[in-house]
Amino acid sequence: MSLTVKQYTNFEGFPKAAELIEITGAHALEASDRAVFNQLLKIAHDSNRLVDPDADWEITLASLRRASSKHESNDRMKESLRRLRRTEVKVTYIEESTGKRRVMETHLLDFTDTEDEDEASDGTVQFGIPKRLRVVLARSNRWGRIRCEVSYAMTSKYAIALYELVCLRANRDHCVEVLSYEEFRALLNVPPGTYERGLDFQRKVVAPALLEVNGLSDMGVDIEIRRRHARAPIHEVCISWWKKSGEEYRAAMAERNRPKVGRMARLRGQVERTEPLAPQLPSPPLQDKVNATVEAMRASGAPEADIEAFLKSQAA
Repeated sequence: MSLTVKQYTNFEGFPKAAELIEITGAHALEASDRAVFNQLLKIAHDSNRLVDPDADWEITLASLRRASSKHESNDRMKESLRRLRRTEVKVTYIEESTGKRRVMETHLLDFTDTEDEDEASDGTVQFGIPKRLRVVLARSNRWGRIRCEVSYAMTSKYAIALYELVCLRANRDHCVEVLSYEEFRALLNVPPGTYERGLDFQRKVVAPALLEVNGLSDMGVDIEIRRRHARAPIHEVCISWWKKSGEEYRAAMAERNRPKVGRMARLRGQVERTEPLAPQLPSPPLQDKVNATVEAMRASGAPEADIEAFLKSQAA
């Protein structure tokens, strides 16, 4: 049996345990928080001490901050770390001795330790992962390879959750899965009581998630919202996914390397042209008439200036 902790980070990303990908109750976390946690988890995994009960880790705040934004203060980063430490999530796992499903309620970070002064240049954060959570991760044998740069490129927390869900399923023999509406909402960590109308759910949750996953990640996703009839509430969601290749893969990588300014407009195809538009030529039948008129004008000895003026009027 292959264990998640025995896998190495490669060009496809670092191995994130299924138990952490499919957490629920994390609706208080923002997109930036999830991206930061992926970076911290990668550091812990790559140290080969993730399951060491006495291990903790240290990273500069500047390196975390540069990956997420150009903001020069550590305030936002410390706020993200605070939410990761305080937000209680539910981790579902299989107990090894009994084979039964259990649910652990835990924080994602055990502690964070930063310098008292806000030194943007060399300040560090020391962090730890809860001991009981490490026990679960030590036994994990399902994982998805997550690329931290993809998480940092996204602005929707639902997009990050969807991206991780399809990465977990990327190597399955089949590429379609049907989930109940309630399960899908829980896995995307949609806050309870929000976006309960189907139209709101599609517009505020599904559409932004699809836009960023398809535009920025190495995976392509399609989501079908299912109702029993046109006016019935949503009862299940069908997800299909595929690994990108060729031009589709290169386009996503190119967009990740571009500035975030204007990204959403580019992904929606709403970027306005900045170059002047070329004059539109007439359609072929009309072009034949134009050519005939020009020939007639020249045969009658019309000045070239009049001919040029006529051509410009037709191009306009």
